[in-house]
Amino acid sequence: MKKKIVSTLLAAAMVLSLAACGGGSSDGGSSGGGSSSSDPNTIRLVNGKIEVDAQLKKLAEMYKEETGVTVEIEFMGGGVDIQGTIKGYYQAGNMPDIFVNALEPEFANWKGLLADMSDEKWASDTDGAYINEDGTVGFPYSTEGIGLAYNTEILKKAGIDPTKLTGPAAIEEAFKTLDSKKGELGIDAVVGYCAEPKDLYWSTGQHLFANYLDAGLARDDTTYIDKLNDGGKLDEKRLTDFAKFVDMLNRYSDPALLVSGTYDQQILNFASGKYAFVTQGSWVGATMTTDDKDAYEAAGSFEVGMIPYAFEDGIDTILTNSPSWWSVYSEGNVDAAKAFLQWLSEDKAQKVLVEEAGFISPFKSCTYIAPDPFAKAMVDYISNEKTSSWHWLNMKEGYAMNYTGQVFADFAAGNLDVDGFVKTMQQVSEACYAN
Repeated sequence: MKKKIVSTLLAAAMVLSLAACGGGSSDGGSSGGGSSSSDPNTIRLVNGKIEVDAQLKKLAEMYKEETGVTVEIEFMGGGVDIQGTIKGYYQAGNMPDIFVNALEPEFANWKGLLADMSDEKWASDTDGAYINEDGTVGFPYSTEGIGLAYNTEILKKAGIDPTKLTGPAAIEEAFKTLDSKKGELGIDAVVGYCAEPKDLYWSTGQHLFANYLDAGLARDDTTYIDKLNDGGKLDEKRLTDFAKFVDMLNRYSDPALLVSGTYDQQILNFASGKYAFVTQGSWVGATMTTDDKDAYEAAGSFEVGMIPYAFEDGIDTILTNSPSWWSVYSEGNVDAAKAFLQWLSEDKAQKVLVEEAGFISPFKSCTYIAPDPFAKAMVDYISNEKTSSWHWLNMKEGYAMNYTGQVFADFAAGNLDVDGFVKTMQQVSEACYAN
């Protein structure tokens, strides 16, 4: 897939779905339902990730050989409105037994129609399940992470130990050191941070802002998202500390990228060794080893890592979640579907999903590590239970795109200082939630 397409898809995906799954609200149609198969030895799974279609079909063959159960893999992607298509299946009484959901609005489409998997063995082996009032209704098949990514080799050359970067003062001191050695290190800037508001609002208003909501918190701590969803309220002290950190990103970023850059430029420059840090998540590893492969190899295929966005002392977690989840239709072949998902969480299947599909496993018991630049760092955080959740998924629709993305851009352009950023964020948040 070309980088332009990747960038476009990412931008769209961060609004409604991290896995290019279609959204939209359900009309709660009263007709339909029913699974496409009454055969207890056949289940049907709708997959929304074309890049792993071959691996899933391989797993289906393995499972049939082992159990005698046929798993039909149906791929939907390439711009297909997955949610709309599945709603059509529901109306026609042709529902798959397992299908993909992403973000709260999509799960809301199927309220009361998803099987609770709380008692499944895999549910106690992961922090990535999707849980709502209906129970554990989303099986996580992979994990993505949000942290401040870095080039290990550049930090080593500069004499910086990333394990010591545990608070804002330590991080700023490291930034100062790197900035003073840019010529010696051969870098253009300390950090590749882009606050362009039209195409990258999701990077600032969702992913970066997600750290204000969750960084350093237990995965089930909803303090700040609950506050936000209560009329757009923000915690002034925490937001001020966060704003000071963003201000540091503004000051040490590549000025050619900061206000008007693109996602493609940001990742290519990091892959080329031009930045010590980059403000994107673990998903950029796939771009570095595919679209930007030549540049990455020319830069030595350097090791990478992540540190938390430690805008306050004591923040020691990165943010992780599944990009989307597989759900079981409650009126379908439930037992067989649950059994297949349980099998997917275990050793044989995890080996294929991690080593061949390139997934970063969300399961703590998994010992396999994907051939992805960020895999080891992610596994270390997950296994040490140093992760927080992604509650930005529960923000009001349009919050980042129509309100806060522009505030980050104005801050980066120098139109706002720290106090101005805090006040404006408070104002636009209240305005968004008042509508």
